[in-house]
Amino acid sequence: CLRQRRPTSDSTAAAFSGFDGARLSRSRSSPTCTSARLPGPTGARPKTPIPSGSCPTFLDAEKPDFVVYLGDLVTANNVPIANASSYWGQATSPARQRGIPWASVFGNHDDMPFEWPIEWFSGPGIPEVRCPDETNSSCSVQYSCSFKGTQRLVLMKNEVEQNAPLSRSKFGPKELWPSISNYVLQLSSPDDPKSPVLFMYFLDSGGGSYPEVISSAQAKWFERKSREINPESKVPEIIFWHIPSKAYKEVAPWFGIRKPCVGSINKESVAAQEAEFGIMDMLAKRPSVKAIFVVGHNHGLDWCCPYEKLWLCYARHTGYGGYGNWARGARMVEAIGEQDFSLKSWIRMEDGKVHSEVVLSS
Repeated sequence: CLRQRRPTSDSTAAAFSGFDGARLSRSRSSPTCTSARLPGPTGARPKTPIPSGSCPTFLDAEKPDFVVYLGDLVTANNVPIANASSYWGQATSPARQRGIPWASVFGNHDDMPFEWPIEWFSGPGIPEVRCPDETNSSCSVQYSCSFKGTQRLVLMKNEVEQNAPLSRSKFGPKELWPSISNYVLQLSSPDDPKSPVLFMYFLDSGGGSYPEVISSAQAKWFERKSREINPESKVPEIIFWHIPSKAYKEVAPWFGIRKPCVGSINKESVAAQEAEFGIMDMLAKRPSVKAIFVVGHNHGLDWCCPYEKLWLCYARHTGYGGYGNWARGARMVEAIGEQDFSLKSWIRMEDGKVHSEVVLSS
């Protein structure tokens, strides 16, 4: 049960998008989300200085009650180590340092196998061993290097065990594995902790170690779970996952962003999941579902567009890893009231500007 830290009934969630943050660093610098574009495997530093304070900027300005990390916190295909959890932990550290609870789902980069850079290979065709290990022991190098990626189970296990009670992330039901980050959290009134105000569902949209899909089994799990905890659809529900569904292609703006869509950048095409196995039909028919928030993946999109009776939204690329040089921002979501519930959202930029406010439910 998630309670609001504020004495009022208002709750704000910051949905941070695609950090792509942990890249192999051969220096002693710390890969935090404020300086997430770290040196790549060759050790070359970025030409452009990384601004400090991007994640803390949003948190300190908005003072949210909850933070959602929606995938691609690490670029695992650039990290040849057995366990990238320390990088993951540094990406979530701004929320942890401020005592703000958070939840996370996986993106397609988080558990990718290592991709060998061609420049690693020397004249004889044998690459140097370049792992983030500060000792010269061949034994320690042997056990610290891995080229298979860090399993989703390992990343989630470390987050949950090392960050209780602030991390509200969960292992999903075993019958849904290898899809891991499937769970639901309840937002409650501070005056009545047992009374739900909002249900937040988190779904693993795959990618990396397995196909980019929300499976039929996940859709059936959502159907069973939602009927169990919200049988009459009286409590509003919002959904979070990483890779957009094919429905995003249907509503995507052409060229500029015009009403009824709301947003500021539309610089690329929607890169949707590989297949559709029923989840969108299920969500569209459920009256309590108000919005789906997809972040990361497409860094050049930040719009919200209506789809049937609900809204499909991108967040804003927040971290300094990954592709694209668009200005960084974060999508904010505010749930207001209990009897007269409303849900609104906006984007706060790293420079403090606020734009693209939209009422998602009233």
